[in-house]
Amino acid sequence: MSEPKQVNFTIVADETTDAPRTYANFCAIAHTPFDCTLSFCEVLPLGEGDIRAVESGATEHVVKAPVRARIVLPLQSLPAILAALQEHVRGMPPIPQGPVH
Repeated sequence: MSEPKQVNFTIVADETTDAPRTYANFCAIAHTPFDCTLSFCEVLPLGEGDIRAVESGATEHVVKAPVRARIVLPLQSLPAILAALQEHVRGMPPIPQGPVH
């Protein structure tokens, strides 16, 4: 009997679909022993009431950010995703520090 032949595939995103782009500027991460959930949220600018509450000495202030997309990933895929993100960040120009206006 012959050895099974190894076949390699390259997977690419199918850009012909009309999947919408969704803006998010915050990501909450949770995990179980089996998977990791990334909740992508949009943090909106704070209102005057929020700022006054913090300035008046409120001990705790929670800002709720609407979840725009929730992605569940198997734990086995995380090292490859982390490596891909690191590779992309290395190729990017320096990211400006400070507030974004």
